[in-house]
Amino acid sequence: MRIVILDAYTTNPGDLSWDWLNKYGEYVTYDFTKPEEVIERAIDCEVVITNKTVLDAKLMEKLPNLKYIGLLSTGFNIVDIDYAAKRGIPVTNIPSYSKAAVAQLTFAHILELCNAVGIHNAAVKNGEWSRNRDFCFWKTPLTELYDKTLGIIGFGKIGQAVADIALAMEMKVLAYTPNPKGRQESESFKFTDLDTLLRNSDIVSMHCPLNPSTEKMANEVFFHKMKDSAFFINTSRGGVVDEKALAKALKEGLIAGAGLDVLSSEPPSADNPLLTCENCYITPHIAWAGYETRKRLVGILESNLAAFINKNPENVVNGVK
Repeated sequence: MRIVILDAYTTNPGDLSWDWLNKYGEYVTYDFTKPEEVIERAIDCEVVITNKTVLDAKLMEKLPNLKYIGLLSTGFNIVDIDYAAKRGIPVTNIPSYSKAAVAQLTFAHILELCNAVGIHNAAVKNGEWSRNRDFCFWKTPLTELYDKTLGIIGFGKIGQAVADIALAMEMKVLAYTPNPKGRQESESFKFTDLDTLLRNSDIVSMHCPLNPSTEKMANEVFFHKMKDSAFFINTSRGGVVDEKALAKALKEGLIAGAGLDVLSSEPPSADNPLLTCENCYITPHIAWAGYETRKRLVGILESNLAAFINKNPENVVNGVK
């Protein structure tokens, strides 16, 4: 069996091994594949593994040997799954591998907005503490999380993990989801409607999938409903945010700050309005990138491939068994 990984680098920049693939066939990896290179690199392969390299119907039509597509991601919008289903090609994804990591980065952004560790570290290294008259100083207002309200939009496994951390920090949690389940309500935790969440939350954190009902959900009306002292966090998908509306809300003081790990276009264009916003911290889609998280991802990829070879595919997103 011939196996190709089209864009191996982001998942494995060299600290993990692909040699386990030798058990299943002859493999080759490419760090990055341009659209015009896909056919040449995958033409003889039964198995194609990809993260962000697009596999549309026109391209797959030119891959006659293709039998299986393994995604290195949870999302599967880069593959025409309907066409793959017509060809009897199972497409598998990597579910639930990054729950803890995304929750961790969510709070990294929250804590940066509340404690401004980066700003104060830079000030100390620049000599401001050495020159200071008093034993301490602060460059920006600091915020305590105790008894603050965190609003969580989307309450799947990641949203629930974020709630666990918030409750452990003695915060209050409001959750909005189309299907309220996964936790009993209490004095500190309640399901609610979106408007109530936006009006009452000190921090609003997005953990919903990107679909037609959530696309640009965080828009101008959304930000007008938030407290002007509130922070906005997005570690889900960039497309759930109207970025022009968020930039406007930050510049006009409708909200106090934002922390983002995802943008609508990645990498972003140089004129993305969020790149010049003050009190907007942006990380380059790294919530999933910890060594342990990527190692778990590759382990699930191997399990998916082995299940396909054993004619019992798992984590299939297009219904082909």
